[in-house]
Amino acid sequence: MTPSKIRGFTLIELVVVITILGILAAFAIPRFISLDSTARAATVNGMAGTMRSAAALARGMSMATGNAASVTMEGNPVTLANNYPDASGAGIDKAINYTLTDFTFAAGVPAATGTATYQRVGASVPANCQVSYTPPAVAGAAPAILAVTGGC
Repeated sequence: MTPSKIRGFTLIELVVVITILGILAAFAIPRFISLDSTARAATVNGMAGTMRSAAALARGMSMATGNAASVTMEGNPVTLANNYPDASGAGIDKAINYTLTDFTFAAGVPAATGTATYQRVGASVPANCQVSYTPPAVAGAAPAILAVTGGC
């Protein structure tokens, strides 16, 4: 019997594979780095949609029950201003019923006309990565909900 040949990769083959992997990494890493800010912006836009839905649901419940001061949503009393949740922790924050892990909440002062904000945790500029909620100043108007994603 003849001895078997030892097989393996040559040094040139290994260098070529490492070079190709390096080139791929140079293009892929910057794309993965920008995904975190895109994900934060998406959560801010999602929170804005949640806020719109919660405000509309609270208004519908207020109109159906004839109670313009408060409604109960999922067991939580929600205070209202002009048939929409006010900007307090007992208003829009209870209507959303959100456990804060990704956002910090700041209630509006005064609650009936102030602006509540949800700022995204981990944003490079938190003031530019937030959702704001201002209840309507007059009956029949809609609340102002603004998503800012420029600093996510």
